Amino acid sequence: MDEFLKEAIIEAKKSLQEGGIPIGSILVYNGKIIGRGHNQRVQKKSVILHGEMNALENAGRQSASVYKECVLYTTLSPCSMCSGAILLYGIPKVIIGENQTFMGSEKLLKDNDVDVIVLDNKECINLMENFINSNPDLWNEDIGQV
Repeated sequence: MDEFLKEAIIEAKKSLQEGGIPIGSILVYNGKIIGRGHNQRVQKKSVILHGEMNALENAGRQSASVYKECVLYTTLSPCSMCSGAILLYGIPKVIIGENQTFMGSEKLLKDNDVDVIVLDNKECINLMENFINSNPDLWNEDIGQV
């Protein structure tokens, strides 16, 4: 397994341990992690702290030239909000752990020339399936269904 996906899974598990939704993300620039995060909507009572948004926030302010050389790793297919941030900052490549439990806005990313790679990682799938089965109301809230 890719070392950066492993780090994203570690972030997802942190969120789960904190009582949150198990989604993690890593922002990589020139082969080094510059931002890492996990979904903190529950923990911080936030409407925007999805894993990808948290990783971007934790990377701090970067120049456009940095974002244009980054790869974003995420354990789950990015929603429209997170995909919008990816497009806004010109991140050219997104590596997704899985999209079976939730299909985000991958088409939007691809239509805007973002290189999208889906790994169908079993650990990512199991994390989300177990969470969704145990917390359907919280999950539906996270994806805007309730």
